[in-house]
Amino acid sequence: MDSKELAFKIADIILQKKGSNIVVMDLRNLTTVTDFFVVCSVISDTQVKAITDFIREETKKLDERAWHNEGYSSLSWVLLDFVNVVVHVFLEDTRKFYNLEGLWADAVVTEVKD
Repeated sequence: MDSKELAFKIADIILQKKGSNIVVMDLRNLTTVTDFFVVCSVISDTQVKAITDFIREETKKLDERAWHNEGYSSLSWVLLDFVNVVVHVFLEDTRKFYNLEGLWADAVVTEVKD
């Protein structure tokens, strides 16, 4: 599965668990660190855990596994790094504070909705 396909598949997985304000940010022309960010907001730390666990379960079925993750101890921002796709699951206030969309304002951003 190529990185774009994986990014949009993960966005769909997030939709299934009611994540909100989902965006896929295309970083391919901006950095060599990763191809895409998938960013979403949730309303509780329980939902952060539920969505990140579901992403891990569903991507494993696709033979894709995050090689690194961060944030499981605090559950205000969990990062799942699939190398070419990096997923950010944020509590709403934490997302506003870190403002990834502002930091990567030159990225092509696609909103993902039901």
